[in-house]
Amino acid sequence: MLLEEFNFGKSTAIQMSMQKTFQPHSKKGSIARDTRDAPSDRWIRFRPLIPLIALLFPAAIHASSLESTTLAAWEEYIECANIQAEQRLVPGKTFLWMDEVPGRLAKVRAGEIVVLPVGTQNPKRVPSGLIHDWVGTAFIPGATLQDVFQVVRDYPRYKEWYRPIVVDSKAISAAETKDRFSMLLMNKSFFKKTALDTEYESGYVHIDSRRGYSISRTTRIQEIEDYGSSAQRVLPAGEGNGIIWRLFSIMRFEERDGGVYIELEAIGLSRDIPFSVRWAVEPIVRRVSRGSLSTSLRQTANAVNVNLEAANSKAGQRTATIAMTSKGDARDQFRAPVSVESSRVASNQAIPYRSLQHDQ
Repeated sequence: MLLEEFNFGKSTAIQMSMQKTFQPHSKKGSIARDTRDAPSDRWIRFRPLIPLIALLFPAAIHASSLESTTLAAWEEYIECANIQAEQRLVPGKTFLWMDEVPGRLAKVRAGEIVVLPVGTQNPKRVPSGLIHDWVGTAFIPGATLQDVFQVVRDYPRYKEWYRPIVVDSKAISAAETKDRFSMLLMNKSFFKKTALDTEYESGYVHIDSRRGYSISRTTRIQEIEDYGSSAQRVLPAGEGNGIIWRLFSIMRFEERDGGVYIELEAIGLSRDIPFSVRWAVEPIVRRVSRGSLSTSLRQTANAVNVNLEAANSKAGQRTATIAMTSKGDARDQFRAPVSVESSRVASNQAIPYRSLQHDQ
């Protein structure tokens, strides 16, 4: 679900700009790692969510390795993010970020997707890396929590809902406390095709009948050089261009006002940007990150609406069949009674919204 939170890049103009500014350099760039490894890839496809991909920026840059100091900084940042997220569960505290500003709620309720950076410095600079942290909210009228979780936990369909960034997606396992899934992420507009082979772990927590949240993290990210060619090569974890080293996401859900509010915070770790080109590149990275998170939320809402329309259409067809059967005629009197099953179709059955324990 989330899951295209971070994109590899949007336009040829952006890519050309970054190709010119990113020149090979001797200094290694890296990124930090998740601190909350079970629920540790803050907010994400996610998601579904998403899949979480919006932190990616195109790179014609020198290869880099993830360093221990970068990972340590990432873990510290994620630990603080987890503490802040837990504070939202304290009675009297605001559960949704959206509710902190009245004007923000009004915009979302009216159908606008609101996306903003978290903190005053974004991306945040850490040793040999950058931490990108964005949060966004969308409203899906007419939906329920069950409708939303039917989408965000249907991992095999991520490749359908989050195209074109998600090339492939699979469910690995589903348990009472957590799910595991994989996604292959790619941007075909790269000058040099690069894909990311990623695996995630997600946990879902039921607060009450109308509120819940999920925490997702990457458990593995490996770059694939020259994807789709005969020279295709999977690099070891922590090696490559440093497009993205880690992803962490938190999604909060609340059913109210005749629909469901979805709030996604996506955090990612990437290599650093050379000092000489930061003035040109950082605004592009921020713009792409904002747009990609907005797209991810929109795609999630669209997927929920598609499922709802399909379910309503099938329910309508079933109702019509029942009505015609009830009319009958002289011949119908000799037919066996028609058995009508539940209106819920197996393929649209939502996964139960179970209470999950916090991972330590």
